[in-house]
Amino acid sequence: MRILFTCYPERTHFLLMAPLAWALRTAGHDVRVACQPKLTKAVNQAGLTAVPVGSDRDLWQVAGRLNGAGARLAPGLAEPYDAAERAPKEITLDWLRDAYRVRIGAAHKMTNAPLAGALTEYAQHWRPDLVVWEPLTFAGAIAAEATGAAHARMLIGADVYGIARQHFLRLSAQQPGGQDPLGSWLGGYADRYGAQFSESMVTGQFSIDLLPPSLQVHAPGLDYRSLRFTPYGGPAVVPRWLWEPPRRPRVALTLGLTVSDHGLPYPVDVQDVLDAVGDLDIELVATVSDAARQRLARIPDNARLVPYVPMQALLPTCAAVIHHAGVGTLTTAAFYGVPQLALPWDVDQPLLSSRLAAHGAGLTTHATRATGESVRAALLRLLEDGAFRERARDLRAELRAVPHANAVARDLVEQVAAARG
Repeated sequence: MRILFTCYPERTHFLLMAPLAWALRTAGHDVRVACQPKLTKAVNQAGLTAVPVGSDRDLWQVAGRLNGAGARLAPGLAEPYDAAERAPKEITLDWLRDAYRVRIGAAHKMTNAPLAGALTEYAQHWRPDLVVWEPLTFAGAIAAEATGAAHARMLIGADVYGIARQHFLRLSAQQPGGQDPLGSWLGGYADRYGAQFSESMVTGQFSIDLLPPSLQVHAPGLDYRSLRFTPYGGPAVVPRWLWEPPRRPRVALTLGLTVSDHGLPYPVDVQDVLDAVGDLDIELVATVSDAARQRLARIPDNARLVPYVPMQALLPTCAAVIHHAGVGTLTTAAFYGVPQLALPWDVDQPLLSSRLAAHGAGLTTHATRATGESVRAALLRLLEDGAFRERARDLRAELRAVPHANAVARDLVEQVAAARG
């Protein structure tokens, strides 16, 4: 079969999709990744075939424009996708409509318009059997519907998008006849390419979720398939010092690839954290960018600072990990059964961190409230209380019981083949 993956040019999102693309490729299918030109290097480094389409436009360019569009730039989920965290009485149809209008104009058009036309043109040329797209790359659904291909969303975290949409549909059914900003926008693309709007253009014909089941956040009534997470962070080299087991409890501190990729400031004070844990009998391995390291005044004797180290090599040697609650890091830690201290700040990080803490496999403090002393206290709890290790092992067992990429790839192909008769 011909299988087309697509996402906007955020490297961390593509890295989560790559293992399923590998599984489909090694099963003998023709797999290609259609993306804006700036992502082609990451695709090629993953050993996959890239198809550059459209023009470059990334999330951070979009965020810079949001100020003038009336959209919120504060940490956390943007409206209307924060409906997943709101009380039901706060969610009204008028609020959803207004929030969708802002989000479409300020973000969705900015990330999809540079991609949709060229992606659909390529799909009409190549005729894929299946299109796999991540939740905000609606261009993937547009191209699939225009060519009659089966298509699936691959979730990059909590399905806050499906939850917001289900609220909208529920309230719209109670007050029929009103406007649907998201449906009208996507319907315009469908009309342009000879298709018709359907809800699958918003939430896919089905969705693939790589979070452990206990951490999954789903919308009622949608079709979800679990995929076992495969750790992958891009090209990497295992350093010599990781060959030997640690002599003291090893703790990882990582605040994510996205921050480093875009040269953004860390949401927590790294110097404050280093100072607070500097006297503990641990080996702290902190992934800190070169620019951020130059701004540090002190590095304690128990800390090793590196710009990057593959998490799949580091975390199996760790007694605990402190991180920003990005999906890749959080799920890699779950994969290896490591107790976690999450310091969330953006998008669905607080939501996923709260589920992690409720499971008992870790602790969480919002990055805006985290201090060196609070990190120290939480870290000591993780290291001294064996219950966190037990629950982290339970989460690992739960994750590893989920079907792996090869099994999911086989099921996807069989489903598409059956649908086509």
